[in-house]
Amino acid sequence: MCYGEDMIIGIGIDIIEIARVERAVERRRRLLERLFTPQEVAYCMDRGRPGASLAARFAAKEAVRKACSSAIPGEVIPWLHIEIYRDGGRPTVKLLGNTALKAERNGIREVLVSLSHSREYACASALVLGDKG
Repeated sequence: MCYGEDMIIGIGIDIIEIARVERAVERRRRLLERLFTPQEVAYCMDRGRPGASLAARFAAKEAVRKACSSAIPGEVIPWLHIEIYRDGGRPTVKLLGNTALKAERNGIREVLVSLSHSREYACASALVLGDKG
């Protein structure tokens, strides 16, 4: 399937209970440093319910990891090599470090992401675009 000039080469989805993330962060504050970039933490802590924003970003990172697994086989992307940020209001994915280099080498041109949350759950989907050649 094509999206503009690029092919869809991966898709991922994830859902998580917001309360689970809130409890985990409350018990182990250092978890924030292991899972999220400083920019992500700053953004989430400035929200009305930080746990909901953190959970949505965690779900997005997991969805990105799943979506990229078909394009970068055998690679488990480190949490801190995926950054979810706002670009003009929409969530955007930035791959960092060696993951960005491997993604480029494996034909990944863009990773699209969508986030959502309700009172209890956060979910995200990711779509990897590029050429599989």
